[in-house]
Amino acid sequence: MIAWVVAVRLFDLQQPFLAPWAALLTVHATVYRTVSRGIQQVGANVFGVLLAFGVGSLLGVNVATIAFTLLVALCVGGATLVRAEGMTVATTALIVLTTGYAENTAVLVSRLLDTAIGIACGVLINLVVYPPLADRSAARRVETIDDAVGALLTDMADAIREGYDDDTVDAMVERSRDLDADIKAAWSVVSESNESRRFNPRRTARRVGDRAASYSDVLHRLEQAVAEARSMARTLGLREHAAQTWDPHFKEQWVFLLADAGRAVTDADPEAVAEVRRRIGRLVHTMSTSELPGMHWPEYGALVINMRNIVEAMEDVAAVQPQLADS
Repeated sequence: MIAWVVAVRLFDLQQPFLAPWAALLTVHATVYRTVSRGIQQVGANVFGVLLAFGVGSLLGVNVATIAFTLLVALCVGGATLVRAEGMTVATTALIVLTTGYAENTAVLVSRLLDTAIGIACGVLINLVVYPPLADRSAARRVETIDDAVGALLTDMADAIREGYDDDTVDAMVERSRDLDADIKAAWSVVSESNESRRFNPRRTARRVGDRAASYSDVLHRLEQAVAEARSMARTLGLREHAAQTWDPHFKEQWVFLLADAGRAVTDADPEAVAEVRRRIGRLVHTMSTSELPGMHWPEYGALVINMRNIVEAMEDVAAVQPQLADS
């Protein structure tokens, strides 16, 4: 609306339809993307207008010249510098050529002017109207994944206590894959958060940059924890292991630790997670002197290592998470 008013009232353009159109196409979720896409759009529109002018002046307007114009525009639109605005080259050239503006130099200048007005308005509006920072979305993503990892560990402990089968193991593995997808989505949000601070006039934009490394480290830790949880589920699903009888003492202690680890992770309590890590060390020390059946130790050792790695990764996540939530 502002772009249209500026084009009509200040510049007295008679047909300023490209101004609001360019403004709508320019504004994006971040200032950086708005500026970069705005620059690309300027280049795309200028080339589209000049292409239509050249073809219309030299060859006229007919089916063949329209096809030729579209072919050239789409080829240029595929270039690296304006790839994001590739269709803008073609649509601008098509509009200018088919509306007869290609034969009127004055009108062509007006089309370039109202396009520039629209792009300028889009950039200025995105600078003035407090461009959003995506850091809160990233923090919420981390918190959600953290809770889901804790819930997975707790449910695994309950399943072992109650007795599990292949379907239960498959469900655990599938949940870990869902968490992988959530982490991948979180990486996209963190990338957008980093981009949102570029060219952003907000004072808090600098703090977002300071937290970028924390988000990346947290997501790496979450990736490790999910991979270890999936490995743990697959170890539980081994037919040889499932058919064997758990050592009662090991099962009681390990499952109890697994449940406590799940609750500590869900609560994002670094002290509780650290205490679980220490208890795992004590369990290993105690069981290493016990007379456990030798055939069980490969599976027991794998389960202990998986849980230790999960706890160590999530201890770092729990320590950082309150800072991310309060940011």
